[in-house]
Amino acid sequence: MRKHIFNAGPCKLADRTLENTSKAILEFNNSGQSILEVSHRGKDFQAVMDETVELMKEVLNIPDNYSVLFLGGGASLQFCMIPYNFMKKKAFYLNTGTWSSKAITEAKMWGEVIEVSSKDKAFTYIPKDLNVPYDVDYVHITTNNTIRGTEIFDDWTFDAPLIADMSSDILSRPVDVSKYAMIYGGAQKNMGPAGATFVIIRNDMLEKIADRPIPTMLQYGIHIENGSMYNTPPVINIFAIRETLLWVKEMGGLVAMDKLAADRANMLYNAIDNSKMFKSPVAKEDRSRMNIVFVFEDQYKELEAEFVAFAGSKNCVGLKGHRSVGGFRASTYNACTMEDVEVLVAAMKEFEEKHA
Repeated sequence: MRKHIFNAGPCKLADRTLENTSKAILEFNNSGQSILEVSHRGKDFQAVMDETVELMKEVLNIPDNYSVLFLGGGASLQFCMIPYNFMKKKAFYLNTGTWSSKAITEAKMWGEVIEVSSKDKAFTYIPKDLNVPYDVDYVHITTNNTIRGTEIFDDWTFDAPLIADMSSDILSRPVDVSKYAMIYGGAQKNMGPAGATFVIIRNDMLEKIADRPIPTMLQYGIHIENGSMYNTPPVINIFAIRETLLWVKEMGGLVAMDKLAADRANMLYNAIDNSKMFKSPVAKEDRSRMNIVFVFEDQYKELEAEFVAFAGSKNCVGLKGHRSVGGFRASTYNACTMEDVEVLVAAMKEFEEKHA
C-alpha cells in the first residue's frame, strides 16, 4: 500500500516518474540495457539529456540567454562553488535558516559577507526591505527553508546579480527567471531523486568570474561547454527529472502546481490554526507551502512521539520535525496529493479528540 509521504527530502515522486524510471531500470529505450548501464555519451541518453534541458526551459519559461546544468554534489557544493566563482570582494546573504547559514560559512572563505538574518526570532520570518550595499558582487537568498518552514513568494529585484537556492520550492509556482542571475538546488525536494543538482545560470555571469585559479570541476563555464557531461552525469536522476517535468506539463504546468500548493497548504494550516493542540510557530505571511512546520502547545509536548506513531498507523510518514528543532513537519511537495493532506488532517483531529 502506498504511504502518505511527507518526507522533507528525498521527496514523494509522481507515479509517472516512479513507473517509467523503474521500467527504464529493467530496460531503457528497447536497447537491451538498463538506464543504469547505458553510456552517458550514447545517442539514447544524449536524447534524454537534451529533452530534459528543453523541458526545464519550457516549464520554467527560461529565457534564451540562460544555460541549464545538471551536476553532482548537491546544493551544498554550490554553497562553495558560487563564491569561489563570483565573490571578488564581498557579497550579500539573507540568512533565513540552516541552509543559508551553511552557504554563508562557505562564502566567508572568499571575502566579506554582508548578512541580514531572522535568527533573532528563531528563523520564523523572512526579513523585508533589505538594505543591500551598492557594491556587492551578488545577492544570495534561499527562497524556501525546509527546516524552519518559511518561504519567499515574490521574485525580488536588486541592483546586484541575484542568486537563489530554490532546492525546495522549484516547480511549485511560476518564477520570473529573468530577475535571477542564477537559480540552483538539489533535485530531491520537488524534481526527482537525490543525487542531481540543477543550475540555471545567466550566460553573462561567466564574464563576472573572480580572478583566481578555480579547479576545473568547479568552473561553470566548463560544465556549460560540455553540456553537463564534463564528467559522467547522474544518468538515472536526469531520466527521473525528465519524467517529473513531463508530469508537471501534463498536470497543467506551474500555474496548476501553484494552485495545488495553495490548496494543500491552506487545508493543513487551517487545521493547525483551528486546533487546541497544534500551532504554527511561523509568521503567517511567510509560511512555507512546501514545508509546513507545526508544534504542540506546551502542555502536550510529551505526546510528540506518540503522535508520530499514531500518524504512522494511518500510513502518514515523514512527519517528525528536523532533529535541530523538533516538533513536526509535513512536506507537501508537488507530488503530495489532496488525499494525503486530508488523511493527515483527519489523523490530527482524531488524535486531538483523544488527548485535548
